[in-house]
Amino acid sequence: MSTLRLLNTDIVACTQCTRLVAFRQAVAETKRRQFRDWTYWGKPIPGFGDPNARLYILGLAPAAHGGNRTGRVFTGDRSGDWLYEALHHFGFANQASSTHAQDGLTLTDCYIGATVRCAPPANKPTPDEFTACRPFVLRELQLLKSVRVVVVLGKIAFDHYLKATRELGHHLPAPLPKFGHGVIYTMPWGVTLIGSYHPSQQNTFTGKLTRPMFHRIFSEAGRRLSGTVIAN
Repeated sequence: MSTLRLLNTDIVACTQCTRLVAFRQAVAETKRRQFRDWTYWGKPIPGFGDPNARLYILGLAPAAHGGNRTGRVFTGDRSGDWLYEALHHFGFANQASSTHAQDGLTLTDCYIGATVRCAPPANKPTPDEFTACRPFVLRELQLLKSVRVVVVLGKIAFDHYLKATRELGHHLPAPLPKFGHGVIYTMPWGVTLIGSYHPSQQNTFTGKLTRPMFHRIFSEAGRRLSGTVIAN
């Protein structure tokens, strides 16, 4: 656990990507009117959850007024509302909401990371920024030794998870896994990979992703983890 804390300390201290540093700091200074009384986090976002987790969730990047404001991944935005509600429903979280870093939320058997740790302009990291941040995902995957199920939110994160595992020396199956909502792959190194649409407002407002669709992802994740309590 101390090693995981060291990783998160390194993440928070990172200033490698000039564009991302400038953007996250500018957002933290200008703020959004509804959050004008907040002191924004304005730094890279560390991973969050149970260091002994068997479920690992990989997202894309923090939201400018979500994680970049609160300092916790998927916290303070609509995507987080969907994610933590589902995690609570299936027994991975002690509460259904995540509003700020001191709100009492804890995760059980679950850890959440992101492919890029700083909020990017227009929610679109550049290829170089993905590459610069990948070592954090690699270290996370190496340190979370109990992971048996990986839920990846969105095609971009799905593809970057595959890149990360290749860099860790794993042999990917042929043909290469393809992203889709609800796809399930048993990877050669003993991990079950599950793809999900990202719970972004674009996907949830248009109905591309519904709550029953999203719940089925975590129902399946829980089913694959023997001993996890699954809600009806």
